[in-house]
Amino acid sequence: MVTLKLPHEDGSLYAYTTQSEGSYAGKAGITGKPLKSRIAFSAAHVACDPLANTDPLANAQVDWDATMAYRRYLWSLGLSVAEAMDTAQRGMGLGWETSKELIQRSVAEARAVGGHIACGAGTDQLIPNSQITLANIEQAYEEQCAFVERHGGQIILMASRALARAAKGPDDYERIYGRILHQVSQPVILHWLGDMFDPALKGYWGQDSLDQAMEVCLRIIRTHADKIDGIKISLLDADKEIAMRRLLPQNVRMYTGDDFNYPTLIAGDEQGYSHALLGIFDAIAPAAAAAIQALDEGDLNRYSHLLEKTVPLARHIFQKPTSSYKTGIVFMAYLNGHQTHFRMIAGAESSRSVIHLARIFTLADQAGLLINPEEAAKRMQQVLLLSGVH
Repeated sequence: MVTLKLPHEDGSLYAYTTQSEGSYAGKAGITGKPLKSRIAFSAAHVACDPLANTDPLANAQVDWDATMAYRRYLWSLGLSVAEAMDTAQRGMGLGWETSKELIQRSVAEARAVGGHIACGAGTDQLIPNSQITLANIEQAYEEQCAFVERHGGQIILMASRALARAAKGPDDYERIYGRILHQVSQPVILHWLGDMFDPALKGYWGQDSLDQAMEVCLRIIRTHADKIDGIKISLLDADKEIAMRRLLPQNVRMYTGDDFNYPTLIAGDEQGYSHALLGIFDAIAPAAAAAIQALDEGDLNRYSHLLEKTVPLARHIFQKPTSSYKTGIVFMAYLNGHQTHFRMIAGAESSRSVIHLARIFTLADQAGLLINPEEAAKRMQQVLLLSGVH
């Protein structure tokens, strides 16, 4: 156990002593076997290169060795990887040109180790402006989908900021999605990201009401069910997800993107369950893998015990403004030694306060998610010193 001084919300300091003993993977009995009862994607972050002599805001560089090593770590636990998503700062520092290299490298790594991967395809090569047409958006989707399929990845069809801006109503969404789905060669995962994650997606599907937006989305799914593996929704509303899950065609999966209510949504009920495509699974990967393995073995009590104690950490990392959650995800990777620094592309490490980061440290410790508490404490101390906390 290690004691260090951490800041309260009022800025005063208090002594905190770590509680966990580390070695989470060993205690949880993780075997790395393929997960059977649920498909569990971790939307993976990227590690930036802290020594790249470029503008960190406009031209941040990726540390490819650390980034690929983290994906191998996720696969070693039995998790799947959702690549080039918002957790990787897609459209928030990670542009399409770098995303292409990320996708190409990650698909090759997945093939080499037998890992399961799916990759985001969107329209973020378009520079948002009032002149972008629906034809431009369709072409952008076609380019990205073709790239993912050409390199052997499954497509996650991401929500488009450009479409949210250009569409006049639900008909435009149905037309664009219909044309893209007609062209793909393998079933895709649709991605409905709420405006709490990305304010530019407000009113997606051409409706401000979530219930009406869901009807538009369901029409698209039912019309093109043979081209849709599933849909990930990130609305932080468990009731909406369950309602939609019960209305999906039988062959279409629900992938929860609810980083607040994932334990109950994955466990499911008598009418079904959700698979997972979650950013929080990046930060709680050992617990997520162990919990799904418990579900594989029919041990619902152990499943619930493992995941429920991670929820306070998840709710803290994804607190408002939710779009800043990537900072907490990367901070967890730094604390656990998966990268040597706490720097992010586009300087996003500054998106959360040091008080917020200190709370991540204590909640991760209480959930047993600090792999080496002594080393994590040293890293926490370095961040505090840089923030003027002595």
